[in-house]
Amino acid sequence: MDNRLIFVPAMAMVALTCVVWWRMYVMRIGQMKRERIHPQAVATSAQSAARLTDSCAADNFRNLFELPVLFYLALVVAALTAQVNAVTVALAWAFVLLRIVHSAIHCTYNKVMHRFYAYVTGGMVLWALWAVIALGWWLT
Repeated sequence: MDNRLIFVPAMAMVALTCVVWWRMYVMRIGQMKRERIHPQAVATSAQSAARLTDSCAADNFRNLFELPVLFYLALVVAALTAQVNAVTVALAWAFVLLRIVHSAIHCTYNKVMHRFYAYVTGGMVLWALWAVIALGWWLT
């Protein structure tokens, strides 16, 4: 299997991060314009939390730099150790799809338990990806 295929899910994660970033930008700028909030009034996270009421997109954007960091690293390790195969690519895509679900929930209706299930399932998929990579490395 072509090693480059493992980076297609990474590009999808980058695209998701970009979409959430734009949503955050639109929501924040929109509220700041509507309520005439001066940018300096939200210079710190504490000030932002006090003034900006809809923080879902910002919270989700921050989430996209937590577990996904380990996801990106797993893809690089899989490529460098010649472990790009149907299983690692499928697990990578499963993680991306679950992160899309998580972000969609977080940035829209934000039902915590729905978001939690998507998050935990995505985390389990990520740990499975790492287990497959570790096992493959160990067996070579």
